[in-house]
Amino acid sequence: MATTEHPPPSRLRAWMLEGLSDMGKGHGREEQQAEPESKLEHKGQRWYRVMCLTGVDYFSTLGYQPGIAALAAGLLSPVATIVLVIVTLAGALPVYRRVAEESPHGQGSIAMLERLLTFWKGKLFVLTLLGFAATDFLITITLSAADASTHLVENPHLNSALHDKQMLITLILVALLGAVFLKGFLEAIGVAVALVGAYLALNVVVVAVGFYHVVTEGHVVTDWSNALTAEHGNIFVMIGVALIVFPKLALGLSGFETGVAVMPHVKGDPGETEESPRGRIRDTKKLLTTAAVIMSCFLIATSFITTLLIPEKEFESGGQANGRALAFLAHEYLGGAFGTVYDASTIAILWFAGASAMAGLLNLMPRYLPRYGMAPHWARAVRPMVIVFTLVAFLVTWIFDADVDAQGGAYATGVLVLISSAAIAVTIAARKAGQRNWTIGFAVISAVFLYTTVVNVIERPDGVKIGACFIAGIILVSLLSRLARAFELRVTDVTLDGMAERFVRDMASRKIRLIANEPDRRDKAEYRDKIEQIRADNDIPDQEDFVFVEVTVTDPSEFEAGLTVRGEVLHNRYRVLTLESSSIPNALAALLLHVRDSTDRIPHIYFEWTEGNPFTNFLRFFLFGQGEVAPVTREVLREAEPDRDRRPRVHTG
Repeated sequence: MATTEHPPPSRLRAWMLEGLSDMGKGHGREEQQAEPESKLEHKGQRWYRVMCLTGVDYFSTLGYQPGIAALAAGLLSPVATIVLVIVTLAGALPVYRRVAEESPHGQGSIAMLERLLTFWKGKLFVLTLLGFAATDFLITITLSAADASTHLVENPHLNSALHDKQMLITLILVALLGAVFLKGFLEAIGVAVALVGAYLALNVVVVAVGFYHVVTEGHVVTDWSNALTAEHGNIFVMIGVALIVFPKLALGLSGFETGVAVMPHVKGDPGETEESPRGRIRDTKKLLTTAAVIMSCFLIATSFITTLLIPEKEFESGGQANGRALAFLAHEYLGGAFGTVYDASTIAILWFAGASAMAGLLNLMPRYLPRYGMAPHWARAVRPMVIVFTLVAFLVTWIFDADVDAQGGAYATGVLVLISSAAIAVTIAARKAGQRNWTIGFAVISAVFLYTTVVNVIERPDGVKIGACFIAGIILVSLLSRLARAFELRVTDVTLDGMAERFVRDMASRKIRLIANEPDRRDKAEYRDKIEQIRADNDIPDQEDFVFVEVTVTDPSEFEAGLTVRGEVLHNRYRVLTLESSSIPNALAALLLHVRDSTDRIPHIYFEWTEGNPFTNFLRFFLFGQGEVAPVTREVLREAEPDRDRRPRVHTG
C-alpha cells in the first residue's frame, strides 16, 4: 500500500531470501490452491514410490535399531521386538490411517489438534508439539549422521585411519546436508526409490544368511533359550519383562508422521479434487500399511539373528556391533567386499534420512509459526532456516558426543510424543463422529502410547530435556517475534459487501469521516450521543456526515487473516460498517488504507481516549486484540504507510 521505493537488497540478502517457503509447497491450503492444477498432477507419484520417501526415515532405522534393542532388552530383544511390532500394527498403524483421513493434505496430527483448541492455549499447545516434532526431526538428522559415521569408522578397511574421527565425520555429514539444502534441494523420489530398494535388498541377503547360520549352528538357539530361561524363568515372566522394556525400542515406531507428511506427493484418482482426495487417502493407507508390515518383518528377523549370532559384549560402547549390528553380520559372514557395499548403502540411506528430516522441518515450521506471527519474516525463506537448523544440529551432535546410543532416548521421546498426540487426536475425532467402538479402541491405544512415553521419559530423561529446550526456545522466539511484529499490518485482504461498498462510494464525494465505536446497546441514543461528542471534541460542523466502524474481536491469538466488511443502516439513519478481526487496531488500519486506495481520498477516523494504564492497555492489545486502540491504530498506519501525506488521519478526543 505504501508508495515509497526501497533500495534493492544486497546480492547476499537476495540469495538468502530467494524462494520463500519453496521447500514447503502445500504447508498451507492457500498455497496448494494457488498452484496450477497441472503442476499438482505432475508432482503426483504412485503410492509405492512415495513410500520410499517415508522409507528413508523409517527403514534406515535398521542401521541402529537392532543394536539399540539388544542393549535395552538383552536376550529378550526378540520378544520385546514382537511386542513392539504388535503395538505398531495394532496401535500406530490404525491411528495414522485415521490421521490420513482427517488431514489429507499432509498437515498431520498437529493440525488435527489445532482445530480442536482455540485462543492462546491452542497456540501454546501447538508450539509444544512443534518442540517435540523439532526434537524428532533434528535428532533424526544428528543420530542418522552419527550412525553413518559409525558405519564408516568401523569399516575394517578404514578403522585404523578413522577410529578417533567420529565427531568430525558426523559434523561434516551434517554440514554437507546443510550445504546441499542451501544450494537448493528438491525431494527426489527417484533417489529415494533407488536407495530404499538397494538397502532392503541387501538386508534381505543379510537376514537370509543370518537365518542360515542360525539353522546350521543349532546350538545358538539352544544356548539362547537356556540363557533366557535361566535369566527370566517362564514365558509369562519374559512377556511381562518385555512389556516393561519395549518402550526402549520405540525408535522402531519412527516414520509414521513422515508417512502422513508426504501425502501431497501421492497421486490420487483421475479427476479427484483437493477438497475430496479419496484416491490419495486410500493409497496413503496402502503406503502406511505396506511400510509397517515390511518394517515389522525386518524388525523381528533382525532382532532374532543379531541377538543369537552376536556376542553381547560387541553391542556395548566400543564394540564392533555397537550402532551397526547388521553391518557386523554382513562383514562377518559375507566378507569385506559385501560388507563395504552394505556400509555404503547404509551410510547413503542414513544421510538421506537426514535430508528427509530437514525437508520435514522446512515444511513444518513455515506451516505454523509465520501464520501465528511467531517468526520473523526471514523464517519463511528456506536458506536462513537451513542455517539455523544446521547450527542446532551441530550443537546437539556436540552435546551427545556423536553417540548413537545416547541420542536414542531423545529420538524416542520425540517420536512417542507425536504418536501419543496423534492417538489422542483421532480418539477425539472418533468421539465427535459418534463412532463409539472406534473411540474406545483409540482411547486404549492412546493409553498404551502415553504409558510408553512416560516410561521412556522416566528411564531416559535426556529426550524430554532436549524437547523442553526446543519448546522453550520456540516459545521464547515466538513471543519475541510476536512482540516485534505487534504493529505490523497483518490483514491479508479486505472484502466489502454490497452495502459497505455503497457507503464508501457515497463518502468519496466529500471528506471521509469514520467513527470508531465500541458496540454496546446499539440503540439510537448510543449513536446520537457518540456523534455529538465527536463533533464537540473536534469542532466539526453539524452538516458533516459520519459512518460508524465497529470491530468484533474473534480469536486474538490469530495473526494473519482476511477482513470482511459488512454495511448496515441502523434506526433508519446511522450507517455502520461491521468487521470481525483478531485485532481492532489492525482491522481499522486495513480498512482505512483500503478506503484510501479505492477512493483516492485520505480518510479521517475519530476515537475516544482509552482510560487506564498505558502498559496494561498495551498488554490487552497484545494478548486480546484491544486496549489502547487509537495510538496503536496510528502506529500500524505509520509502519504500513511511511509517506505522511498519504497516511489516513487519526483523531482523538
